[in-house]
Amino acid sequence: MRLFRKKEEQRKGFWKKVVDLALTDVRVVVDGMDHESLESLEEKLLSADFGVGATLRLVDHVEELTRRGKVRDQKGLRDGLAEEVERLLGATGSDELAEAAEGPTVYLIVGVNGVGKTTSIAKLAWHLRQEGLTVLLAAADTFRAGATEQLRIWADRVGAEFVGGQDRGDPAAVAFDAIDAARARGIDVVLVDTAGRLHTHRNLMEELQKVDRVIRRKIEGGPHETLIVLDATVGQNAVSQVRSFRDAVELTGIVLAKADSTGRGGIVVALAQEHGLPVKLVGTGEGMKDLEAFDPRAFVEGVFEE
Repeated sequence: MRLFRKKEEQRKGFWKKVVDLALTDVRVVVDGMDHESLESLEEKLLSADFGVGATLRLVDHVEELTRRGKVRDQKGLRDGLAEEVERLLGATGSDELAEAAEGPTVYLIVGVNGVGKTTSIAKLAWHLRQEGLTVLLAAADTFRAGATEQLRIWADRVGAEFVGGQDRGDPAAVAFDAIDAARARGIDVVLVDTAGRLHTHRNLMEELQKVDRVIRRKIEGGPHETLIVLDATVGQNAVSQVRSFRDAVELTGIVLAKADSTGRGGIVVALAQEHGLPVKLVGTGEGMKDLEAFDPRAFVEGVFEE
């Protein structure tokens, strides 16, 4: 499912803004990059949140190109980095959202507290509605006080159907009822919100696994996406959050919220290196329209163009 069509120049401009590598002051000598230059490049990649693994991979790649005489100037450096980042992002799989062959498409949305999960769900619902699809929001976060009512309000605002449960009720029952309701009402997409949790919340992680099992039993191929919402401003903590949730459920993609609030958007590359998991959606602001499909090529061109 390909949503959020936008001019490529706008996409490139966004990434240029949030990933400022300032490579122009990395010294390139006649015979390529010297040791000091490579150290400087490493520092800049780390400061832009590319992470240790991806940074070492990129620096090694540039060093290899240098030995082969392919990095002699700024263009060679940028081209070499862009080539390897594009290869890395391309290996994560499709950035498009999956769609059910028949019946409702079900997306399970997970993440820790405070990452912008509920707002991201509302934005996604709004965009789906703009595409002419019918949407149902399922409030399976029965743990946090007021979460059900908050999602109900968002459903009303974006023109989506809604199914909720009782406070401290069974989240899996909410997911079960939501799929039944979607079938009965001919709904296209069900978005299942879940309680924010850390890996240390063992009971909540087990609860999440139960929600996942119920969806799998209830509908073939479900959940068609299990998306983890990450706050782009927390940097490398996002990498560890993915690791924790992957121990509980089978993640299929990332929603990177608050990307507009950081100048260190290299976290996209760090996540690809550490987890091989595609970023599918990116939050670019506070408004309903401010959610974009992640475009790897636009990311690379925005970050590394002159």
